[in-house]
Amino acid sequence: MKYLKIIIPISILSLIFIIDYYNKYYKPNTSFEAESIFLYVMKDDSIAFRDSISKYIKSEKTFYKVAEKLEYLGNKKTGRFKIKRDIGNNEIVNSLKFNNTPVNVTFNNQERVEDLAGRVSSQIYEDSISLLSAFRNQDFLKKNNLNEKNVLSIFIPNSYNIYWNTSSENFRDRMLSEYNKFWNKERSEKAEQLGLTKLEVISLASIVQLESRKVDERPRVAGLYVNRLRDNMRLQADPTVIYTIKEYYNNFDTIIRRVLYRDLKLDSKYNTYKIKGLPPGPITMPDISAIDAVLNYERHKYLFMVANPSNRGYHLFASDLAGHNRNKKAYIRWINSKGIYR
Repeated sequence: MKYLKIIIPISILSLIFIIDYYNKYYKPNTSFEAESIFLYVMKDDSIAFRDSISKYIKSEKTFYKVAEKLEYLGNKKTGRFKIKRDIGNNEIVNSLKFNNTPVNVTFNNQERVEDLAGRVSSQIYEDSISLLSAFRNQDFLKKNNLNEKNVLSIFIPNSYNIYWNTSSENFRDRMLSEYNKFWNKERSEKAEQLGLTKLEVISLASIVQLESRKVDERPRVAGLYVNRLRDNMRLQADPTVIYTIKEYYNNFDTIIRRVLYRDLKLDSKYNTYKIKGLPPGPITMPDISAIDAVLNYERHKYLFMVANPSNRGYHLFASDLAGHNRNKKAYIRWINSKGIYR
């Protein structure tokens, strides 16, 4: 009886301890209904962390006790962490320690590296200033035979799994690695057969992309520009003039629907009505279809083209100036009838 009196209180205390331990460590403490959520953590911002975690847990008190016990609070890591529904504090803390999850970073149609930096910064932790500094780092550019005019070329539009806390330099280096993978043996050989460097292919592809939004027409447009390059003719590509106008007035948000004769006279290394050959870098970020259109250009004798009024988005092609002038007159009549003067 004496031993029984001792055992019962010990058993009760043990049971209380077990229940308390379970409640602290293993009792579900999430408050959200979704299957899982992502918590963005910045290791040096305790206030932001408290504000964020409080939205997703029922008991802050038990969470912080367990987090302190598991030595998490003083060792937080920056990242994007996946937390599942209906898990206890022990698993929540372990998720914040070990479950850093990549984001799907996407970008396309960026005209300048400044635009790209802004686009990427909206998807990862680093800000646009830090990214832009990494993109324009002179040691990086020199090492990879790049410059500030053509560095946009190494960013191939796609979706990439990137950790949210990736540094600007690591992001840049990852994109260079992806660029080098993109230029496989087949693509590299086709560029060599064209007599163009990889960077020149990207520059030409950027013109082709802006010249025609129709993917099925791009090989034909590319073939026209290849013909002009081989005949030592100026490309006379309107998209390069539009880029020149934006650069001249330092306004890349402006919308230009019609190129005027006076625009053709603007002095710029991008204005292919004034210069021979290709501009010093891409005038936009060409997508893969535009790059492959250049590498797989259509063989033909066309040297001129103008927008087709009766088939919007496509062009009328001509192999001589007389044919082009006829097509051009039809286009001018159409654009004037629409009241488009800029």
